[in-house]
Amino acid sequence: MRPVPCRWLVLSLVFAAFAAADANVVRWAPDFGWIKSGGNRASLKSLRGQPVVLVVAPSPRHGKFRKQAKELQKTYQLLGNDKAVMVAAFTEEPGVIRSNIPFVLAANPGAVAQSYGVAGEFAVFVIGRDGNLDEISDRVLAGQRVLDIINNSFVAQRDNRRAE
Repeated sequence: MRPVPCRWLVLSLVFAAFAAADANVVRWAPDFGWIKSGGNRASLKSLRGQPVVLVVAPSPRHGKFRKQAKELQKTYQLLGNDKAVMVAAFTEEPGVIRSNIPFVLAANPGAVAQSYGVAGEFAVFVIGRDGNLDEISDRVLAGQRVLDIINNSFVAQRDNRRAE
């Protein structure tokens, strides 16, 4: 067996260190903004450390959006304990969201849908505390599924191991 030259060993260790540093985030969620109640702008980056559920639909009256809101309502208290933020991006028409869950409305919903690659009318994205896009679906996700994704993310597991 031929010995590995020292420079290749050093290069492989450097590469491994860079790869490990980025291993936490596999796919960054594209940034988007909204207007806060005080009139100031905010962005996804300002929510680092909190999970985010982004729902893209044509309007709040769309059937899949209403079903998704009902599913999230089933586990909203637990999602609230995790400080999850719900965001809606309505691509065709704004309107009143008939739900007791507080949704933040994306400022430029068409651009949000485009940056997330939404091909159809509806999509749900679960963004982890670290900004990683943990789930992408064009189907309604069960509220418990969303909660499981948030609680089983890399950040949540890492934090649980540290607490032990």
